[in-house]
Amino acid sequence: MNTPAPSGQQHPLAHGAHRAVVAEVGASVRAYSVGGRDVVLPFDETDLAPAFSGAVLAPWPNRLRDGRYTWDGTEYQVAVTEPDRMTALHGLVAQVRFAKVASESGPDGDTSVTLRHDLVPTPGYPWSLRVDVTYSLSDAGLRVHVAATNLDATAAPYGIGFHPWLSPGDAAVDDCTLRVDATSQVTVDDRLLPTGTRPLSSAEDRTTPQPLAGVALDDAFVDVTRDADGLSWIVLGSTDGHGAAMWMDGSMDTWQVCTGNGIPKIDRRGVAAEPMSCIADAFRTGERLVRLEPGATHEVTWGMTLV
Repeated sequence: MNTPAPSGQQHPLAHGAHRAVVAEVGASVRAYSVGGRDVVLPFDETDLAPAFSGAVLAPWPNRLRDGRYTWDGTEYQVAVTEPDRMTALHGLVAQVRFAKVASESGPDGDTSVTLRHDLVPTPGYPWSLRVDVTYSLSDAGLRVHVAATNLDATAAPYGIGFHPWLSPGDAAVDDCTLRVDATSQVTVDDRLLPTGTRPLSSAEDRTTPQPLAGVALDDAFVDVTRDADGLSWIVLGSTDGHGAAMWMDGSMDTWQVCTGNGIPKIDRRGVAAEPMSCIADAFRTGERLVRLEPGATHEVTWGMTLV
């Protein structure tokens, strides 16, 4: 019997100096490097993905209080997957298989792949969603596009996020800098659930790179700033003169940043940079939550590169 790898079938991509591997489980970015320098923390295909590494987070990112919410007058309960905080964490597709439905090839091998998962209705989330994730390599880096379509007869609550861990290369995170293009922070309670927002002080401003030495983060940031191309960025700057960089376009407007303190197999080896369409608990608060009507498609785009 051939035992499948925990991360499932592997989909290698190549374009010039850019190399990526997308895994079947979670449609995860298992590895991405430029010229041999890691942009994300890679993990072995025989390992369980540590701390949601590279996974798609849908139909909600981040935490849902008690796994309970009300939608159009009906209360629903999904499984509590983070028992110590009594939350449902990172949606329903981060640990399921996505099937390959399309690819494109170049001189170095496949340059893009599209993976699909059809979400089965359950009592806690009784809607049929089709999630198509396309990864493409070019000179500009790795581009990610997701289209989620409601195949059901009624409107569904929906949000999405992603969970790459940016790599510092050969450096320690404490020797790096971090740039985050946002001017406000989401405040949280002791369960890391949102209580409001506050503007960042000048001392906390990271729209220009700031040292990470001794800084612990597991926070969401809003009021994002954008460059002339409409992109908002996070850049983990390293001592090798390069930065692992991530961008999101106008389809999303929330960043989550985590330095991984105390997380097994991660613990400050990298920095999670998570583009999201909504913050935690959106199924309960409605903040930034998408109402996905029958037959409607919600699309987001983001990417990574080495700068």
